[in-house]
Amino acid sequence: MTTMTEASVREFKMPDVGEGLTEAEILKWYVQVGDTVTDGQVVCEVETAKAAVELPIPYDGVVRELRFAEGTTVDVGTAIIAVDVSGGAAPEPAPAAPAEPVPAPAEEAEPQGRTPVLVGYGVAVSSTKRRPRKGPEVAVAAAQAVQAELNGHGAAAPAPAAVKERPLAKPPVRKLAKDLGVDLAQVTPSGPDGIITREDVHAAVAPAEPVVEAPAPAPAPAAVPAPAVAGYDSARETRIPVKGVRKATAQAMIGSAFTAPHVTEFVTVDVTRTMKLVEELKQDKEFQGLRVNPLLLIAKALLVAIKRNPEVNASWDEAAQEIVLKHYVNLGIAAATPRGLIVPNIKDAQDKTLPQLSAALGELVTTAREGKTSPAAMQGGTVTITNVGVFGVDTGTPILNPGESAILAVGAIKLQPWVHKGKVKPRQVTTLALSFDHRLVDGELGSKVLADVAAILEQPKRLITWA
Repeated sequence: MTTMTEASVREFKMPDVGEGLTEAEILKWYVQVGDTVTDGQVVCEVETAKAAVELPIPYDGVVRELRFAEGTTVDVGTAIIAVDVSGGAAPEPAPAAPAEPVPAPAEEAEPQGRTPVLVGYGVAVSSTKRRPRKGPEVAVAAAQAVQAELNGHGAAAPAPAAVKERPLAKPPVRKLAKDLGVDLAQVTPSGPDGIITREDVHAAVAPAEPVVEAPAPAPAPAAVPAPAVAGYDSARETRIPVKGVRKATAQAMIGSAFTAPHVTEFVTVDVTRTMKLVEELKQDKEFQGLRVNPLLLIAKALLVAIKRNPEVNASWDEAAQEIVLKHYVNLGIAAATPRGLIVPNIKDAQDKTLPQLSAALGELVTTAREGKTSPAAMQGGTVTITNVGVFGVDTGTPILNPGESAILAVGAIKLQPWVHKGKVKPRQVTTLALSFDHRLVDGELGSKVLADVAAILEQPKRLITWA
């Protein structure tokens, strides 16, 4: 059988597919051992803490080893696949790859000069043995040896007998034992070189009292329902491992909630005119083939409000103790996906026209639903919009994305009785909620931003006069 040389084998390592990511889960392998791969060919799909990403191989060759199974979480920088790039007819060694993990890892690792990293491999069992604890016999032996050296070889015989009868203990300990009526010969030493300590003497006395009570508490542990709690009824419960996007979201929300002091303000607004404008834009030829909905105008309203109140678009630099004002708006849009909530953002949204913003929103939503959002698309956000209204919810108190200053929650748009021009009429009404970092945004600034958004949605023509 042909043997692979180390020079002909290339190891493809888990790349850093996103800033700050340290691991990724292998979702699916697209190749198997023995398959021929070419430069740029996608070999697997992985899920990071932010998105699912397809990984292309950077060279030609034959797959010799898949280091990890699907569903395994792998650290960035760890080799995940081995490819023979020698170019020779090497399909024969293919079966040899899975055969390698069968022997014990410790025996395989040394001859090949590499550490096995296949699933199931572990560190070789250590041959190190725990140093035995010294007991009275060891202490007596040591004392005999010392005594023998002091007395000479001829006088060694009588000395051990005397030493053996006398336990090792310091004078204060001997006095304590005498006062408590403890025979040091019956005490188990715990000190170095078999010396009896004060604790050993107290321990020799203590058992006399609890011995009577020991049987009583014994049944108690048996009655504890711990085994019942440890049981898991799979028919009535389902456990879902927290990893990938859900794990990252949980960690980010905990960090945000307990780091940035949140304040949330609310406003209820008549958006009847905005809804009419949405219908008009759908008929406009410039928006043909584009996604036009209330979220588009809400996003534009927020961008205009930020332009009028630029101090709200900032971040807090804890290390430098500085407020960082952003002269650009990377507008995040919260999207619910099968893998969990993600927040991709539209880069430089402040420079986009309404049709461009509509196209960007459509692309963002479609990519998120397909699970193809790249990690780069979720980095560098400055403010976010979350539309909880699509679920029929009136509003909420959203938590800031880490590093951002504000997040706007949009509630359901409903037909409600509303006072319009002095009369109660049915109007399209919604409730907005703006959460902001109170270190960056005080009540006045936050109120101005929320009031501007509400004013634009109530009178959309302000998009022209204020933009």
